[in-house]
Amino acid sequence: MLKNDLFLKALKGETVQRPPVWMMRQAGRYLPEFIALRDKYDFFTRCQTPELAAEITVQPIRRIAPDAAILFSDILVIPQAMGIEVLMKENFGPFLPNPIRSLADVHRVYVPDIQESLGYVMDAIKLTKEMLNDEVPLIGFAGSPWTIFCYAVEGKGSKSFDTAKGFAFSNPAAAHTLLQKITDTTILYLKEKVKAGVDAVQIFDSWGGMLSPVDYQEFSWKYINQIVEALADHAPVIVFGKGCWFALGEMGKSRASALGVDWTCSPRNARYLSGGNITLQGNFDPSRLLSPIPTIKKMVHEMIDEFGKDKYIVNLGHGILPNIPVDHAKAFIDAVKEYGN
Repeated sequence: MLKNDLFLKALKGETVQRPPVWMMRQAGRYLPEFIALRDKYDFFTRCQTPELAAEITVQPIRRIAPDAAILFSDILVIPQAMGIEVLMKENFGPFLPNPIRSLADVHRVYVPDIQESLGYVMDAIKLTKEMLNDEVPLIGFAGSPWTIFCYAVEGKGSKSFDTAKGFAFSNPAAAHTLLQKITDTTILYLKEKVKAGVDAVQIFDSWGGMLSPVDYQEFSWKYINQIVEALADHAPVIVFGKGCWFALGEMGKSRASALGVDWTCSPRNARYLSGGNITLQGNFDPSRLLSPIPTIKKMVHEMIDEFGKDKYIVNLGHGILPNIPVDHAKAFIDAVKEYGN
């Protein structure tokens, strides 16, 4: 039995003393102990070595004590497993040397055997669960099919993903074939993660906000919802779409247990747009963690007041930035724990 199940209670919509709190990218570059490992091992070595992934996952639990752990991994392990080469370049980010640009390219991509290609993730989950010792729940995650598609077609990160969008709009049959393959792989992957021991899963739609509301339904939400439907009976599913406030209404009708909200949407609007019944997660501006500590604490309490303490998970509106002082990250977590005292 979990010693701290606040996070799971909030996902079920149960009444809580205070809302739970965790941070996207909490196992990351703001922690000196993470940087020590980063300087020693390259990115995918850290992802693919269960001992390293588990250690990185529990680092923030020891240091800042959030109410949930999120497995250290990357959304791009999925295209890697599907036969698409993915490199992580220093000071550049993801680089895919052979991006998908034709139907022939799409046909070369395959739905893999998950245990064969991503078994190291399941090993990392089992090891992490042992190290967590039932202190807090463990979250597994995947990128949304559209977000993975963006990298697979663009070949790298982008401010606008024009190449990816252009491919989707000019060659929709090929685009939908690829999106479906990514979706099928993601469903198999997340089901294996649940079997390995994660307590909940989150889908990151980092680039959904690049699409118009109409195109979002066709190229992103349709596929996310397939994943939600496939996983909902196995584990709680959180959907986080950056810049996707326009889709909160549709998302709120789905079987998702919670919806992530970025900092551009007010708590009041998020409650209104999502229909007011679903658990929401977010939405502190990550840059605001550079504010003085008393300001952070005050703003966190105001944010909880606005969202309401129930059906709410405190988080950032996107991942924590690398330049955040550790004591500011801890102040964010502590502010939530002090709420209502």
